[in-house]
Amino acid sequence: MSRFVRASKYRHVFGQQGKKEFGIDNIKVTNSAWDTNVISASARYLSVNWNSSGGGAFAILPLPSPFNPLPHGLPSKLPDIIPLARSHSAPVLDTDWSPFNDSIVASAGEDGKVMIWKVDDSSFEGWGHEHWEPVDFEPVARVDVSPRRVGQVLFHPTAEHVLATTTGEHVVKLWDLGSPESPKAVLGGHGDSIQSITFNPVGNLLVTTCRDRKIRIFDPRAGGDAVRVGDGHGGIKGARVVWMGEKDTIATTGFSKMSDRQVGIWETGSLSNIKMTTIDQTSGVLMPFWSDNNILFLAGKGDGNIRYYEWENETMFPLAEYKSAEPQRGMCFLPRRALNVSDCEIARAYKVAASSIEAIAFIVPRKADSFQSDIYPLAPSSEPALTAGEFFSGKTAPPKLVSLENGAVSSGPTPSSIPLTPAPVPTPTRTLSSSAPAPAAAPVARPEPVSIPTPVSARPEHTPISSSPELKRVQSSSADDSAISTLKDENAKLTAELRESREKIRNLELQLETYKANARKAAALLS
Repeated sequence: MSRFVRASKYRHVFGQQGKKEFGIDNIKVTNSAWDTNVISASARYLSVNWNSSGGGAFAILPLPSPFNPLPHGLPSKLPDIIPLARSHSAPVLDTDWSPFNDSIVASAGEDGKVMIWKVDDSSFEGWGHEHWEPVDFEPVARVDVSPRRVGQVLFHPTAEHVLATTTGEHVVKLWDLGSPESPKAVLGGHGDSIQSITFNPVGNLLVTTCRDRKIRIFDPRAGGDAVRVGDGHGGIKGARVVWMGEKDTIATTGFSKMSDRQVGIWETGSLSNIKMTTIDQTSGVLMPFWSDNNILFLAGKGDGNIRYYEWENETMFPLAEYKSAEPQRGMCFLPRRALNVSDCEIARAYKVAASSIEAIAFIVPRKADSFQSDIYPLAPSSEPALTAGEFFSGKTAPPKLVSLENGAVSSGPTPSSIPLTPAPVPTPTRTLSSSAPAPAAAPVARPEPVSIPTPVSARPEHTPISSSPELKRVQSSSADDSAISTLKDENAKLTAELRESREKIRNLELQLETYKANARKAAALLS
């Protein structure tokens, strides 16, 4: 019978859940109904869309490992109140980490803004200790994308400082973070809400799924309408797309007209369907993830399981299924350069459950001390292949790859700075002076300035005084000293008001958590 068994290195891959104490508990996940993965990961940090009052927020957390405890001495159960990235005025809908710097994350919100954040390890010192006071993160740059929501945000896979966003106007906008006063390309033609976007590995093509049941492939630098359009899944609910590595195929998940959950494989040249597979009739959206091991992972929202398949010879072979009794609200996968190769780990997922995050390692069961090169293809490195200027001028380059044999984890090189003359953003919480006093605990929680180019719409506190157009006009007037003094006084006053309002928000959240705890205790005593 052995001659009928398909030979595969990944036949016996199994999922192994990390120990409870090595996960993160007491997570407060957003209640937003917008369909994204909720969580995103770099090789060093996690970002989770958070349920908060006073606008939108997401949490930035150190990366837990399934085999090692949390770094920085953080407890596995988070404090009730933690520092958050709060600067959005409406719920945060999506986050994405830079593939070239593990400390840079972009967030998109219902307020139509994209914000760029720089994380530093010092931000996590003292969490939960006595007399510790949480101080929120501050963005280092802001892009005004749309008057309506920004549903998805995605970094380019090979060019640094290039960002794609989807908007409530049913378009995709591409940005050069070095000069974000206007988008470099606008991709239109969608008849309804855009449900997901992804680049091919080289980044010269972009594919979208849409609520109008169409799949569209764009040349992201050309702008305008799609170069190819095809019919997708018959149902309008929750279609997702992922590019299948260097192959000329894409995989989509969606629903049939009868609400069956489906997985479709499509040829990108003509968008003809190669294979359509019905999974089941559950209502949760399927989140697809592709690994360069030619493995497609499918995780359904509300499911407790993760299915995975190997794509070989134009056929999708089921491998196995990771099962759990706890349903997932969201999921992401770790960059491959950060995997634990000594344990033959070929992929690692981070699963958001009701109030916790757990790591799931997918392992090839082998007893060998040496590096298993046959199960580890080269992984994308943390070094960009192009600058934003080269990309938008038409240049194309494959991603730079790295072997995992000697461990490829890296925070990534510091992206090059592009000199700009930033313009201030009119906001009541910032003024033109950079010399105003900051909140008292800011040195702990506010990260050091990011080295990516400061966008034109960046917050003025990161704008040098000498480069501000407003201050140049003030300096050229006869009353420059009095004008600068007035600006400093106003800035100090507004900064104090901002600090006071944030303290009130934290106190209200802490009172709410106390009320919920007392209610649970009362219910337990009455039962």
